[in-house]
Amino acid sequence: MSPSLNPLRTKFSSPLKSPSLYNLCNSRNLHLRLHLSLQTRCKQGSTQQQKPNPKKKIVLFGAAPPVSEEKDRQVSSRDGGTTSSSTPSAWRIVKRVPKRALALLANLPLAIAEMGAIAALMALATLVEQGESLEFYTSKYSEENPVLGFFTWKWIVYPGFDHMFTSPIFLGLLVLLGASLMACTYTTQIPLVKVARRWSFLQSSETIRKQEFSDSLTCASVQDLGAILMGHGYEVFLKGPCLYAFKGLASRFAPIGVHLAMILIMAGSTLSAAGTFKGSITVPQGLNFVIGDVLAPIGFLSNPLDSFNTEVHVNRFYMDYYESGEVSQFYTDISLLNFEGKEIMRKTIRVNDPLRYGGITIYQTDWGISALQISKNGEGPFNLAVAPLQRSGDFKLFGTFLPTGESDSSGKVKGISMLARDLQSIVLYDEEGKFVGVRRPSSKLPIEINGTKIVIEDAIGSTGLDLKADPGVPIVYTGFGALMLTTTVSLLSHSQVWALQDGSTVVVGAKRNRAKREFSKEMNVLLNKVPELVGTNDAIES
Repeated sequence: MSPSLNPLRTKFSSPLKSPSLYNLCNSRNLHLRLHLSLQTRCKQGSTQQQKPNPKKKIVLFGAAPPVSEEKDRQVSSRDGGTTSSSTPSAWRIVKRVPKRALALLANLPLAIAEMGAIAALMALATLVEQGESLEFYTSKYSEENPVLGFFTWKWIVYPGFDHMFTSPIFLGLLVLLGASLMACTYTTQIPLVKVARRWSFLQSSETIRKQEFSDSLTCASVQDLGAILMGHGYEVFLKGPCLYAFKGLASRFAPIGVHLAMILIMAGSTLSAAGTFKGSITVPQGLNFVIGDVLAPIGFLSNPLDSFNTEVHVNRFYMDYYESGEVSQFYTDISLLNFEGKEIMRKTIRVNDPLRYGGITIYQTDWGISALQISKNGEGPFNLAVAPLQRSGDFKLFGTFLPTGESDSSGKVKGISMLARDLQSIVLYDEEGKFVGVRRPSSKLPIEINGTKIVIEDAIGSTGLDLKADPGVPIVYTGFGALMLTTTVSLLSHSQVWALQDGSTVVVGAKRNRAKREFSKEMNVLLNKVPELVGTNDAIES
């Protein structure tokens, strides 16, 4: 009885040496496909007529079809249909668009052109008056007398260059530059950081010797070299006989920080240009005003704040003078009041020392004289309004008139004229315009003019204030601070060191992105500190 075959344990011999397999191939004319993808064509006996068989192609296991066949193949769908793969799908085209757009935006010449255009528009804004009326531009830049033969008011008003920093062209360039910076960061800077953070061990002494700096240490250990590098601020990694160390990786992050800082600056500048409230007011001493009544929106992003309902009270206005008598500094003591009239803040402001509260800044910018407090023939005191008469640069002149009688037949009113350049002294003239004398408000000395006795009790000043609510200022300051910090960090050097223990010799290679001459000297000093081993072969083997 012949034993039964167990197919799991049966071992096949060579097809040419197995009689049973040879006879089976002759009788049925089968093609045997083995695991190695060999094709064997078996022939029938010599007594039977041979029929030509069509040639078949065998696809090897795990191999891809030829390119010529892949283009002609048809992929069967679930419902039995076929779709051709020769034409790229719409989804592949869509996926390529962002990559091409990023590559275009990250183009350095494009970014330089964007910055040049922004700088040119900013220069134009310094030459063309900003925020004036249409009549101003049509009269100064008229079509009858164009500047440079072509530049008229239309070149200013139509593109919005009368409000340059909120014009669509300027804002569009800022957005485009920001997109270029982000694209450059994503496509260039971030991949560079990822590469720099990898532990790149070099396992070939030839590759190490191709670095900018290379040297060989005989009778040395790579572990000792690692300890020396760690003592000098390097991050050291060991893997068998290989060593990798680096220092100054923060400099690789610095370009990303620079780009983000520039984006912050542009975003803050845009918010300042389009979301600011501004206003100016001249307030006599002792009077109040509400902040919201003074501020007016500048751009389309302006959003009122809760602090707009705050009331400002001018407690006192006074000035300091040089020895020559000219004004050196002027001060305003102001209080902020809430709805109930309770004081919530008080400060004396001056030029370059404003008051800040609730997102609002109050600047001291100007001064004036609002009234003279006088007594007439023992009556009073009462306030006499003062008006500005002349202003040329820093020179100011204020005047007022005190009637002393009825008008004459010609309609002229008789009275006393008073002129003042500041709060220190008042010059008086009689009815005929002749000089009578000078009085200081603090002296309380009387003066008689045309039978009228006058005492100047006080000169009441008025303070000129500029108010501003600018939400972009903190962002701009943060951006400039980050820009200075990241620019400083970018000056640091990124150093990399590779080493390989080759028997008793340590092959060292290194490179740095800047200060390369000093780096060679630094590496020589470090390598000189590596100790020489005694009994090198035993030490290395252990």
